[in-house]
Amino acid sequence: MNFEDFHRALQIALYLDEMQYVKEVFTSCNDLLKKQQFCYILARHGVTFELDDEMCEEDEEMESLQQIINNAKLREGFLTLARDIEVMEPKTPEDIYKSHLLDARAGDRKIVDSGRENLAVTFVNAFVNAGFGQDKLMIGPLEASSVGSTTSWVLENKEHGQASATASLGMILLWDVDYGLAQIDEYIHSTNTHIIAGALLGVGILNCRVNKNCYLLADYVHNKESSIRIGAIMGLGIAYAGSQDKEISIILNSILEDSKESLDVIAFSAVSLGLVYLGSCSEYFAETISLTLKKRNASDLGEPLFCLLPLGLGLLYLGKQDNVNARATTLLETFNEKIGKYCYMTLISCAYAGTGDALKVQKFLHACEHLKNGEKYQGPAVLGIAMVAMAEELGLEMAIRSLEHLLQYGNHNIRTAVPLALGLLCISNPKVKVIDTLRRLSQDRDREVAMTAIIALGLIGAGTNNAKIAGCLRNLSTFYDTFPSLLFCVRIAQGLVHLGKGLLTLSPYHSERFLLSPTALAGLVILLHACLDLRDTILWMYPYVLYFIVLAIQPRMLMTVDQDLKPVSVPVRVGQAVGVVGRAGCPKTITGFRTLPTPVILSAGERAELATERYVPLSPILEGFVILKENPDYRDDQ
Repeated sequence: MNFEDFHRALQIALYLDEMQYVKEVFTSCNDLLKKQQFCYILARHGVTFELDDEMCEEDEEMESLQQIINNAKLREGFLTLARDIEVMEPKTPEDIYKSHLLDARAGDRKIVDSGRENLAVTFVNAFVNAGFGQDKLMIGPLEASSVGSTTSWVLENKEHGQASATASLGMILLWDVDYGLAQIDEYIHSTNTHIIAGALLGVGILNCRVNKNCYLLADYVHNKESSIRIGAIMGLGIAYAGSQDKEISIILNSILEDSKESLDVIAFSAVSLGLVYLGSCSEYFAETISLTLKKRNASDLGEPLFCLLPLGLGLLYLGKQDNVNARATTLLETFNEKIGKYCYMTLISCAYAGTGDALKVQKFLHACEHLKNGEKYQGPAVLGIAMVAMAEELGLEMAIRSLEHLLQYGNHNIRTAVPLALGLLCISNPKVKVIDTLRRLSQDRDREVAMTAIIALGLIGAGTNNAKIAGCLRNLSTFYDTFPSLLFCVRIAQGLVHLGKGLLTLSPYHSERFLLSPTALAGLVILLHACLDLRDTILWMYPYVLYFIVLAIQPRMLMTVDQDLKPVSVPVRVGQAVGVVGRAGCPKTITGFRTLPTPVILSAGERAELATERYVPLSPILEGFVILKENPDYRDDQ
C-alpha cells in the first residue's frame, strides 16, 4: 500500500481473506479505472462485497462498480468470446456421444428410451450448452425423440429426472437472470411437485455468482412436499453462497432445529447453511449443526446423505486452519468413534484446504491405514489429501504419488475415493499420467471404483474438449453398454469434458494459481463427498446434487476492454507459464507462445502477455476481464 501497488495489495488481502484490507485498498485508491479492475478481480474470486460511501463517493460510480462485482457483465463477455470463435450453435448430446464412430456392435444395439438414459441426456445437454442461453432440447424446439413423442422433454423424464430436467434451464441460461426467470416461471406454477422443485433449483443456479436477490425461493422452504423444500433449499445455498445473508440463515436454521424433519431435508439445509456462511467460523451455526448431529445415531452413518451434515459444518471453517481445532476435537470426543472420526476428518480437510500443510497430509495418510473391514472416515481422509495438497505444483505431484500407493494397498473405501482425489488435484487440467491411471481404473473389477474413476476423468477434462479423454469415454460407452449405472457415469463425464463447448473451467484457482476461490472449491467438495456413495446419491434419488458444480463454473478466457468497458481486440502472446522468480534481468515469462487477437481461451498452466505497446493493462496478470488504457508514450511509427 505504501508503494501504491494496489493490485498486489488486493491480491494479498484476498489471499488472507480479510475484507477489511480489501476495503482499505478501495479507500486508498482514487483512480476509477483501477477500482473497476479491482471489481473484476473480486467478481472472479466469487466474494460478496458491498461498496459504501467511503470507498466510492459518487452514487453513479458506486452503482457501476457494484454491478461489476455482481458479475452483471459476465454473460455478455462470455457470449462475446463464443461469437468470436463461432461456437454459438447449440450442440445436442448426440454431437458429444458421436455414436457413429463406435463399432458396429454398438451401432446396431437397440436404444432403450429409459429414464436413466433420458436423465443422462438432460445433464449432458445442460453441461455442454451451459451459459449459452439456447439449446435444442429445453429451450429450442424438441427434435423427434426415439419414441416419436412431441411432448416437452421434461415430461419424457420421471420424478427426480423431471426435477433435474427443469433445473437444467438454470444451467443453460446461467448468469442471464432476467430472461432466465421468464423462462423458468411457467414451471414454478406447474402442478407437478418434481417440476416445481426443479424450477426452484433452476432459479438458484441462474443466480449463482450474480448476487441478485431471489427471496422468491424462501416462500417454498416450508412447503409440505419434501422435494419442493429440497429444491428451494439447494437453490438458496447456491444463489447465496458466501453472502452471509441473515434472512436466509434464519430460514435454514429453523429447519435444522426442527426435529421432525426428514434426514434428506436436514442434510441439504446443513450444506446450504454452510455455503451461505462459507468460511465464517460462525459458532452459532456450528453449534446448531452439531446439535443436529447429536440427534443422530451410528446407524445414520449408513444413510446416503448423512455426509452432508458434517460437510455443512466443515464449510463454515473452509480455509480457516487452526480455528477449527476446538470444534473438531469436541466432535471427536462427543460422538461415538465412527461418527466422531468421520466429522473430524471432514472438518480438518475443509479447514486446511489449499494450504499445502504437509503435516496434515501425513495425518490423512496415517488415517488411510489398511483395515480389514475399512471405515467410512477413510473416504474424507483421502479427499483431504487432495484438498490440502492442491495448493502448489510440488505438493500436488507428491500427493499423486502417494495416492497411487493407496490404490495398491488400500481397502474398498480408500480405492473408491482415490480417483475422486486425483480428479480434484488435476481439475480441468488433464495430465497424461493421471489420465492413464484413471483410464486403467475405469475398467476395475470393483464397479464403484470404476464409477468414481469415470467421473474423475470428466473432472480432469472438464471444459477442455480433451481428445484423449473423449476417445476413452466413447470406448467406455461401448464397453459398459449393458451396465446402466456405469453408462450413466460415462455420459456425465462426457458432458463435463465438453463443458460450455470447451470455454468453461472448474478450476477454483485464478490469478496465476495464486488465489483460491472458496465458493468454487465448496461446490467441488460437495460433489466429491456425494460421489463417495454414488449408488445411493447421484445414481438413486438425488441426481441433482451434480448441479452444485455450478459454483465452480467460470469462463477460461482473457477479455480485454477499453476505458468505457467495451471489448477491444488487441494482439496477445499466449504460452506455457515459466517461473522467473529469482532470475536476473527480464527473462521471458512464457514459452512456446502463439500470438492471437483477444478474446482468447487460456488453458491450465498458460499465461498471456500483451504483444503491443499501444495499450497498458491495469492488471499485471492477464486473466478474465482486463482493462486497457492507451499508452501516452506510444507512437505509430514504433
